[in-house]
Amino acid sequence: MDLISLVSDARSIVTLICMLTFIGIVVWAYSAGRKEDFEEAAMLPFADEEMHTKEQEPRHG
Repeated sequence: MDLISLVSDARSIVTLICMLTFIGIVVWAYSAGRKEDFEEAAMLPFADEEMHTKEQEPRHG
């Protein structure tokens, strides 16, 4: 077994590991159990606006 063959095998193994990791992340991200967490995270930018609108209400008196 020469060095070129060893490097070629290592590249194949690393490519396979990367592909399986990518597929695992995609399955995890699109699983039904994550929907609630992602909906909550999607509303985070608007949570700060609610706090600022209460502070910036005009004061009378």
